[in-house]
Amino acid sequence: MKRWLFFILSGVGLIISCLFYAYFIEPRRLVIRHKEIKVKNWNERLNGLRITILSDIHAGSNYVTEERLQQIVKAVNSTEPDIVVLLGDFVSPSKREFQIVEMPESKIAENLKGFRANIGVYAVFGNWDLWSERILKREFEKVGIKVLENEVVILEKDGVRFRLFGLEDHTKFGNWNKKVEKWRQILAPTEEAGDLIVLEHSPDVLPIITGDRLISPNLRLILAGHTHGGQFWLPLIGSPIIPSSYGQKYAYGHIRENEVDMYVTTGIGTSILPFRFLVPPEIVALRIFAEN
Repeated sequence: MKRWLFFILSGVGLIISCLFYAYFIEPRRLVIRHKEIKVKNWNERLNGLRITILSDIHAGSNYVTEERLQQIVKAVNSTEPDIVVLLGDFVSPSKREFQIVEMPESKIAENLKGFRANIGVYAVFGNWDLWSERILKREFEKVGIKVLENEVVILEKDGVRFRLFGLEDHTKFGNWNKKVEKWRQILAPTEEAGDLIVLEHSPDVLPIITGDRLISPNLRLILAGHTHGGQFWLPLIGSPIIPSSYGQKYAYGHIRENEVDMYVTTGIGTSILPFRFLVPPEIVALRIFAEN
């Protein structure tokens, strides 16, 4: 009987310790992941392009304070990026879903001021930004962050042109075939401007814009967030819950499907539950190279 009591108390203690870590410690971490990825059909003249990725900031969620946002800006600048991309979900869920502090859109933008990138700073919106998009776009423009929503920009590095295409959030897609046709029309006048990188909040966009629905023959890379990597990662199980129609398939990291590469970041903040366990907040500093 004493042995069973020992095991029960040990199990309860372990659970309490894990919850303590997941609430008080891991959300306060900030990992900079330096990743080199090889992209299929990438223009070799763009080898070494540096893109630093942020997503799912959820300002006001556990430990995502104004000071934290300022820390993030400094950390991003330390990666010396050519481009900074912010992939949506800037605002936090409501208080009944464990928002810790309220942070208005103007404060979010003000504390994300100061990104330094050789080519530019670009953003797309996420599903939690739906009711804040107009204000966020206005405030971001004041601090030098260009919001792309179904908009393509032509960029240049060392005399070589390439494109960024920011898509609207996946919750607005509706009829996929109509959206794909719309995106093809937007891209058509720019096809001579080289390789295409798509920015989209959710990785579920990959099968929508590749394969038979390929939006551009020059699509090389998709950058996405949204999943938070599940916020929890458990040995042998992985992440039990991923906000994706494809389960753990697009949870995080470098993925290749339909001859197109994608990178998914696990993001910064928390949503619904204010915990992270073995999925620390991250900034991803990508260097992109052509696959030999």
